[in-house]
Amino acid sequence: MEMLRTVARAWKIADIRKKIIFTLLMLLVFRLGSNIPVPGIDRAILDDVFSGDLGLLSLFDLFSGGAFSNFTIFALSITPYITASIIFQLLTIAIPKLEAMAKEGTEGKKKIAQYTRYMTVALAFVQAIGMTVGLFRQAVPDKSFFNIAVIVLVLSAGTAFLMWLGEQINENGIGNGISLIIFGGIIARFPGAIHSTWLSYKAGEVGLLSIILFIIFALIVVVGIVLVQQGQRKIPVQYAKRVVGRKMYGGQSTHIPMKVNQAGVIPVIFSLSMLQFPLTLTYFFPGTAFNSFVTKWLSHAGNPGVWVYAAFNIILIVFFTYFYTSVTFNPLEVANNMKANGGFIPGIRPGRSTVEYLNKVMTRITFVGAIFLALVATMPTLIQELTALKIGFGGTSLLIAVGVGLDTMKQLETQMVMRNYQGFLK
Repeated sequence: MEMLRTVARAWKIADIRKKIIFTLLMLLVFRLGSNIPVPGIDRAILDDVFSGDLGLLSLFDLFSGGAFSNFTIFALSITPYITASIIFQLLTIAIPKLEAMAKEGTEGKKKIAQYTRYMTVALAFVQAIGMTVGLFRQAVPDKSFFNIAVIVLVLSAGTAFLMWLGEQINENGIGNGISLIIFGGIIARFPGAIHSTWLSYKAGEVGLLSIILFIIFALIVVVGIVLVQQGQRKIPVQYAKRVVGRKMYGGQSTHIPMKVNQAGVIPVIFSLSMLQFPLTLTYFFPGTAFNSFVTKWLSHAGNPGVWVYAAFNIILIVFFTYFYTSVTFNPLEVANNMKANGGFIPGIRPGRSTVEYLNKVMTRITFVGAIFLALVATMPTLIQELTALKIGFGGTSLLIAVGVGLDTMKQLETQMVMRNYQGFLK
């Protein structure tokens, strides 16, 4: 209720109301574009291609809100931008020049953002060619150079437009534009999933008890996601007093917030990409022994493949959570920065002891976040297998949707706090 009151108060303020309306209009443009088909595609053949288990393609379809399976102008969605952002994030650690650029402040970040845009367009162009002349070549009846060029350019332009749309939301709207585009695509699938479940219930394929249990489970998962996303360990930091000239600096106490889920949804995406890659290869080897083996042993729709899939999913998510957390949080750098500014953790010596302490705390809280991510990503698949529910969204969708929703409401709350309103996020 407090959230609704905050939104209602925000709506009464003219400049915030304009930002909210602008954000909604940009999301409306995204949904309209997601229903405009790419020219030169045979829709009947395309429906046959997407009739079975999509493998890795289901992840692309999730991010695009169904635009990928319908092969619309936003079929590539914002996936090339996400890939480019992750690549530059890793390169920033590996390449000293990029690392120095990232530390230059606003100007350095602008340069990296510009390089990310260039890589996004390049990746979109490569993916568009691969889809048109490779994966979906059967759905392209006219294989002339002009027709293929038009399809590739339309798909690449769609991704570039979505990237621009996200940046416009960042500048003139509320929330992170790229995240909101993914959020809009996920939310757009909910009505279809609910309708499909209703039809299954009317046909007697799903019982009322199964639906109620799934709703209860979904609510518990949402509450858990909120608690874990908001959860953090506050490491106290004390700064020593320093006298510079006639002024005294330092002496204050602060803290380092270490989030329980430092990696966000990235480990789930990495795990899904690896697990569903063999399923994607089955498109290129139809009717072979390899296809049968993958479907039975490595598919979440196979038996006993669903249990093997779940076990590998948990292991990979835990691994990637630790890996990505170690990439985004560097205890040595944090300890050196504290030492350079005269800061220390009470009871811990500056230097090596501080690094070891931060490593120990990070390892412990990351384990909790990793197990939670693994359970959220795996349990919906198992429940759908046991209850025969055909829900079009799972743990990954809930993680992204709830995470983006929390981030957007935090930004809205910040606007309200600046106007002396009390928010609902404590």
